[in-house]
Amino acid sequence: MTKQEILLAQKEFLFPSVFHYFAEPLVVSHAKDQFVWDADGNEYLDFFGGIVTVSVGHCNDQVNAKVHAQIDKLEHVSTVFANEPQVALAKKLASLTPGGALTKSFFSNSGTEANEAAMLVARCYTGSSEIVALRHSYHGRSSAAMGITGQAAWKLGPPQAGVTHAVNAYCYRCPFGLEYPSCDVRCASDLEQVIRTTTSGRIAGLIAEPIQGIGGFITPPKEYFGIVAEIVRRYGGIFISDEVQTAWGRTGSKWFGIEHWGVTPDIITSAKGLGNGFPIGVTIARPEVADALKGASISTFGGNPVATTAAKAVIDYIEDQNLMKNTEETGAYLREGLLSLKEKHTLIGDVRGMGLLQAIELVEDRVTKVPAVAATLRAMEAARENRIMLGKGGMYGNVLRFSPPMNVGRGDVDEFIKRLDASLTQAAGA
Repeated sequence: MTKQEILLAQKEFLFPSVFHYFAEPLVVSHAKDQFVWDADGNEYLDFFGGIVTVSVGHCNDQVNAKVHAQIDKLEHVSTVFANEPQVALAKKLASLTPGGALTKSFFSNSGTEANEAAMLVARCYTGSSEIVALRHSYHGRSSAAMGITGQAAWKLGPPQAGVTHAVNAYCYRCPFGLEYPSCDVRCASDLEQVIRTTTSGRIAGLIAEPIQGIGGFITPPKEYFGIVAEIVRRYGGIFISDEVQTAWGRTGSKWFGIEHWGVTPDIITSAKGLGNGFPIGVTIARPEVADALKGASISTFGGNPVATTAAKAVIDYIEDQNLMKNTEETGAYLREGLLSLKEKHTLIGDVRGMGLLQAIELVEDRVTKVPAVAATLRAMEAARENRIMLGKGGMYGNVLRFSPPMNVGRGDVDEFIKRLDASLTQAAGA
C-alpha cells in the first residue's frame, strides 16, 4: 500500500478514537535499534521508544533470534496448559522483585489488564472494594482502568463507585501552593484525610505510578512513597505499584522504579518495556496476596510462549549488556543536556524524571507557569521536521517526554539535544 492508501484506509476502517501526535499521521515503514523510517524514507532518531515500550532497541537481534526459535517450536496453548517459557519467566521475575518478596505472577496482554488483575486481587485479599488512586495518573483504557485514571481527557465514561483520587506529588505545581522540602510532603500526609473523609475508612488499596507517565513524568520527592505506603496499610489496604512505564531498569540502577524510594509494594504491575514491543502484561504479588484470588481464571493469550520468550530474552539482554548502568549514566547525561536547554530556552519551566525517563514542561512564563500548549504543539511538529520522535503528555498537554531505548549512547543524546534545541527555537519563534 502507498502512504496515502494507508492513511485513507485508517480513516475509513479504524475507530476515530485512535489519536496521533501530529497534524498528519506519521506512517512508519520500518525500524532498527534507535532509528525509525517513515513511508517516504525519512530516518528519525527515536527518543520515545513506542511510548516507553522499545526498551532494548527496535528489532533487537538477540531478542528476535530467541523469538524466531520459539515460533517454530510452540506458538500458543493458553494459560490452561503449563509451558516452559511461561514458568521460566515467572521464576526470573520472582528473583528480581524488591527483596524477593513478590514471587507469584499472573500474565496478561497489556498494562491495562495487569492493573485490572491487581485491583481484583486487592479486593479479594482485603475484603474491601474501595480503591484510592492519584490525580494526574493513567492506568489504562478499559472501563475499570479509566475509572482509576486521574485525568479527564483519558476517561470516556462516568465516574466509578468505590474509587477516590488523592492529590499527587506534583512539586512543580503543588496542589497546596507549598514548596519542597519546607512543605513536609503534605501531599503524602493528606492521604490519611482523603481516606477518612471520602471512603468508608477501610480500603482495598492504593494504586500509584512511581513516576506518573502520561501525567508528564511527574517525579515525587524521596519521602513520598514511604509515607503513603504506611498510611495505606494502616487503613487495611495494600500498595499496588503501577510499573508499566518505570520497570525493567528504565529509571536506572534498579529493576523497578519504586525501589528508588526504598518501598516494597504488595503488588507490582508492568507491561511495555518487558516485551520490547511484544504484547505482554504481568501482575506480580506477594504469595499470600496472590493466593487470595480463588476460583477459575483464565487469560487466553496471557503467558503466551512467544511473548514470554521475548520478555525473558529482554531481561537477559538487559543483564548481559549491563543496561541499567548505561541507563543511569546516559540518563544523567541526557538530563544535563536538557538543563542546558533550559538555560537557553525560557519556554522550559521544569526538567524532571529519572534515568532514561525524562521530560520538560513548557510554559509561557516561568513565574505564572501558564502551560504553553500551543508552543508544545509547534515543538512537536518541529521535532518531526528535525527527524526526532518524542512524546507529549501532562494534564495540560504541555510536557515533552523522552524515553529512548536503554542502549542508546552519548552520541545519540548529543544529536537528540541538537535537534530538540532547533525544534524549541522554531516553536518559540512562531
